[in-house]
Amino acid sequence: MSKDIIVVTAAYGAQTVKQLGGQQALFDIIQNSHADGAEIRQELLLPSDNFSDIAKGLQSRQLTAVYSVPDTLFQQQAPIEIHQLRLYLEQAQSFNAQILKLSLGDLPEQYDLSEVINLLNQYTTQLVIENDQTEVGGHIAPLERFFADVKAQNLPIKMAFDMANWHWQQEDPLKAAHIFAPQVAYIHVKACQLRGNKRVAVALDDSYGTWKEVLNALPNNVPRGIEFPLEGHDLRAVTEYYVSLLKEI
Repeated sequence: MSKDIIVVTAAYGAQTVKQLGGQQALFDIIQNSHADGAEIRQELLLPSDNFSDIAKGLQSRQLTAVYSVPDTLFQQQAPIEIHQLRLYLEQAQSFNAQILKLSLGDLPEQYDLSEVINLLNQYTTQLVIENDQTEVGGHIAPLERFFADVKAQNLPIKMAFDMANWHWQQEDPLKAAHIFAPQVAYIHVKACQLRGNKRVAVALDDSYGTWKEVLNALPNNVPRGIEFPLEGHDLRAVTEYYVSLLKEI
């Protein structure tokens, strides 16, 4: 079964995105690599970017979209401000993003998501929460507690599973995959290594290969996002190589 592959624009590096003129400049590369969609990163948007133009660029190339926002569902012991979440959902909807991605933030002991749920029910965009690299959002325990609540209350929230971020908090990605697989609606395919004292993301072929076992433990019917570095003199060729690999594995 061929998989839907999303190319994360950040995989090309912020500097490359800027030099090329923004994320829209990558759409031809992504389309010609036979990927199915693009993940638009809010932090890489330029002042000149227009969501309507992004929508046209994606639609004309028949690319689906994910919208990633560097913000959290919980902030200062409370859920995100409703007006802020509404803005993100409106932005996502403006270019037909199927998925809006946030991180967890600092999960309170008790919380009320009723306003958040009421808002989510007004949109077709799926909210997903990603395990990030932070102390509060990168450990298994708080995410497991949160998604247990999601399941118990049948909340319209799913998980974005980043395969490598667990390492930043010394968590086991394979253990996490077995725990969270039923909640996963989007996968960030990524590998990492320690270089000196710094952990960095690396291309799959430059890794130790443990990513394959983790990926196999996750659902095979959800989109797979390429978030590891895509570098080289021919960006289309390197992108197509990994798109083809991840469609079939």
